[in-house]
Amino acid sequence: MSKSTKPITILMAEDDKDDQMLVRESFEECRLLNKLHFVEDGQQLLDYLKGRPPYDDRQKAPFPDIVLLDLNMPRKDGREALREIKQDPEINHLPVIVLTTSQAEEDILHTYKFGVAGFITKPVTFNGLVDVVKALANYWFQIVKLPDKPVN
Repeated sequence: MSKSTKPITILMAEDDKDDQMLVRESFEECRLLNKLHFVEDGQQLLDYLKGRPPYDDRQKAPFPDIVLLDLNMPRKDGREALREIKQDPEINHLPVIVLTTSQAEEDILHTYKFGVAGFITKPVTFNGLVDVVKALANYWFQIVKLPDKPVN
């Protein structure tokens, strides 16, 4: 098993402040020191990934290694954002993992059709979320080799 040699930057698109707090606390519970950034809708997600203001300073808004994506968000939802990410040759290499309350088969099929790296239904308990974060950390931060820089 190969260990990652650089810190993994995670960008989470999540509009619910309580869910953001729970994810942050679950990372802390798992003692993960990864950089965790949040945006609140699909439009902010795309602006962040493309480095558009207010995300144009890569020191403050570093390009992520992984995106955690909620599907149900205002303005531009996760489904639309995923489609745009995977159709954009500058950012389509980015692993996107859906983390949502949806259990709809249609959402599962749709997101895999557009290239999602995984689909996870949000657990209903904090301990369940900690278990999900541990599994994500083990797979994405310990086993998988991610590119060192964005692929153009």
